[in-house]
Amino acid sequence: MIKRVLIANRGEIARRIARTCRRLGIEYVAVHSDADRHSAHLAGAVEQVRIGPAAAADSYLNVGALVDAAVRTGCDAVHPGYGFLSEHPGFAAAVAGAGLVWIGPDAEMITAMGDKATARALMAAAGVPVLPGSETATESAEEILADAERIGYPVMLKPVAGGGGKGMRVVRAAADLPDAVAEAVRLGRSSFGDGRLLVERYVEHPRHLEVQVFGDRHGDVVHLYERECSLQRRHQKIVEEAPAANLSATVREELLAAAVRGARSLGYVNAGTFEFILDAEERFYFLEVNTRLQVEHPVTEEITGVDLVEWQLLVADGQRLPLAQDEITATGHAVEVRVYAEDPAHGFRPAPGRASAVRWPAGVRVEAAFDDTSSAYGGPPADGPSAGGAEPVAGTPAPFHGGAAPAFGTGADVPPFYDPMFAKLVARGPDRPAALRRLLAAVRGTALPGLTTNLGFLAELLQAPAVVAGRMDTHLVDALTAAAAAPAGLGDAEAAAPSPSAPAGRGDRVPAAAACAAAMQLPPLGEAPASPWHGAVGPFDRLRLDPLAPLGRIVLRHGGRTLDAGLLARRGATVDVQVEGSRFTVTSAAVPGHAGLVQGAVGDAHWTGLRTATGWEIAVDGHRVALAGQSFAAGAGGAADTTVTSQMPGTVVGLLCEVGDRVEEGDALVIVEAMKMENRILAPFSGVVTGIRCAVRDLVAAEQVLVELDGAPEEAVADRAA
Repeated sequence: MIKRVLIANRGEIARRIARTCRRLGIEYVAVHSDADRHSAHLAGAVEQVRIGPAAAADSYLNVGALVDAAVRTGCDAVHPGYGFLSEHPGFAAAVAGAGLVWIGPDAEMITAMGDKATARALMAAAGVPVLPGSETATESAEEILADAERIGYPVMLKPVAGGGGKGMRVVRAAADLPDAVAEAVRLGRSSFGDGRLLVERYVEHPRHLEVQVFGDRHGDVVHLYERECSLQRRHQKIVEEAPAANLSATVREELLAAAVRGARSLGYVNAGTFEFILDAEERFYFLEVNTRLQVEHPVTEEITGVDLVEWQLLVADGQRLPLAQDEITATGHAVEVRVYAEDPAHGFRPAPGRASAVRWPAGVRVEAAFDDTSSAYGGPPADGPSAGGAEPVAGTPAPFHGGAAPAFGTGADVPPFYDPMFAKLVARGPDRPAALRRLLAAVRGTALPGLTTNLGFLAELLQAPAVVAGRMDTHLVDALTAAAAAPAGLGDAEAAAPSPSAPAGRGDRVPAAAACAAAMQLPPLGEAPASPWHGAVGPFDRLRLDPLAPLGRIVLRHGGRTLDAGLLARRGATVDVQVEGSRFTVTSAAVPGHAGLVQGAVGDAHWTGLRTATGWEIAVDGHRVALAGQSFAAGAGGAADTTVTSQMPGTVVGLLCEVGDRVEEGDALVIVEAMKMENRILAPFSGVVTGIRCAVRDLVAAEQVLVELDGAPEEAVADRAA
C-alpha cells in the first residue's frame, strides 16, 4: 500500500498532486530548487528536500538527486507530474531500480511511445488510423524525398524524438525539401540527440483532439471521453475543453473506440492520452501517445467527476480501475485556459517577475502555483459550489471549485528558470456557451498587479467569433495574432460580442488605462484639487458655467505616446474622464491592506491600478499598461531617456554592442535568457552606447539597467567625452 509519495515536480502540478494525496491520507515529500525554497508547493509536506540550484538541469532534471531524496525520506512511490522528467524512461527505470513505485506507465512503455516511428507502427498494427507516411525514420534526404513523392505534397517532417511541435517542418514542394531536411536533422540532433525524421501527409487546418485512457494491471482499459486542444500558439496548447465542440456522435464513438483499441493492444497501464488530428471531412488520424498526466486533465475531471490523480495512485498500487466503462459518464462542458507570465504585446516573450498582490476569481476551479490567501495548504476548498453562479451540472461533483468572494492576497514570484505557465482557470457549465461565459468572467476577474501575463489575450481569444462558434483549428490562434492590427487585438475578436462601452472594451486599452490612472490621482472627496491636476476652477463639485469644460487636466505618457486626460465629472467614487476624444466612466476603490493598489471598473471592464516608482501600472481586463505622468516625465538627459533595462529577470547570454557604438532604434543590444527562451533587448531610440552595465553570464533582475545610451548625434557625444 502506498503511504508516502515523493512529488518530483514544482508549481501548480505539484500542488494538484498534493491535494489528492491529502484527501486520501497519503503523506507526500516535496522537493525544491534554490529558486523555489519558499514556494507554495512545499506547504503540507512531511519533508522538504533541496535538490539543487535554480537551473532545472541541476535540480528538477537531476535523476540522481530525486531518487536519492525519495529513498532518504522513506517514500514508497514517486509521482513525476508532467514536464521535466515525466516521460523520461531513465527516471522511471531508476525509480523502479531503487525499489520504489513509479506512478505512471513503465519505462518500456515510455520508450516505445516516445519514438514516433515505433508508436506509429504499433498503432497501425492495432487498426488505429494513421496518416500516409514513411515506414521508418531516417536522416537520409534521398529516402525522405522518395517518401514525400510517394505520399504527395505538402508533407510534414517530424523529428522522431521530438515533442510539442519542436522541429516540425511543413514542405510544399520538392525543391524546398533538402534545406528543410538539413535544418530539421540539425535541430533533432541538438535538441533530442536524435536527428531521424518521419514524413507524413500534411493536413491543412486540422483540429487537435485527444482521448484520455486508463489501464490497470488486470487487463482493464477504459476511456474518459475526449478533449479539444485545437487552440494552440506555435504548437503549444493554450485553451482546452471537454467534450470536443461540434463533433458528430458517430465520429466521437469511432475516436473513443480507436483509442481504447490502441491502448489495449499495448497492454497500457495507468494514465495516458491518445492524440489525434481531425481533417475537414472529420477523418481522424493517430498523432502520438503521451505517457503521463496531461496539463489539461482538469477538463476531463470536471465533466466526469473523476479524480485522475487518485486513479493514478490506485492503479500504481496494483488496484483495479474504480469504474467500468459503462459506469463512466460525461455531463456538461468544461473549458480551461493556461495563464502564462508572458508579454503578448511583444511577441509573447517570457515575463517572469513578481505579482505585488494576487486575486483569483471566485466560483471556478483555479490550479495555481500560489494562492490569493494565506491558507496553510493552498488550493481551493473541497466540495465548494459550482462556478460563477451559473446553473449547476446535475450529477457531476465539483470537488475542486472554490466559492469564496475574491480578495487580494499577498504577492508571489514567477521565477525565470522554468516554464512561464503558472496557473490554469477551469470553468464548467451545463453547455459550452455557459462554460465559455463563465470562463471569460473568470479571466477578466483575475488580477495580478506587477506581473505581465496573457490574461488580456485570453479574454479576447475567448470572444473571437470562430471560438464562440466552435470553428477551430490548430492554426486559428496564430492567424488571429498575425492579423491583429494592434498588439492587444485579435483581428475579428472585436466583432464577437460588441461592448456597451466601446472605448473600454476590446482593442486599444491605453486610453482606458490612462482614464483609470487619472482617476487614481484625484484627491479625496472634500479636498481641493492638488498636483499633478491643474487648471481646475475649484472644488470638484462646484457649479461650472461651461458644463463641457474639463474640471482639470493631466498629461500622461505611454512609451512615446502622450495622452491628455480631462476630468469631466465626479459622483462619489465614480468619475468621468475624457482621453483622446473618448469618454470613460471610471469607478475605483482602494484595496485594504495593499498600499497604492486600487481596483474598479472602466465601462464594462475590470481594472486594477498600482503606483510604481516611475508612474502607474494599470491592468484593464488583463492588459497591462505602464504610464508616466507629468511629474514623472523624463527631461533632457533624464535617466528614463538614457538607459536600457531588462524587461525580465534572467541570465545575460549575449552582448551585441560596445561602448562607443552607434546604434539605431530597434537594434539588438543584449540577449537575456529567461524561461528557456532567448530575449533580445532592443535599443528604444537611435544613439551612441555610453556605458554597459552587465556582462555575459550575469544574473539580472527586471528593470535592471543593462546599457546606457545617449540620443545626441555621435559627434556631440564625442565632444562631451573630450
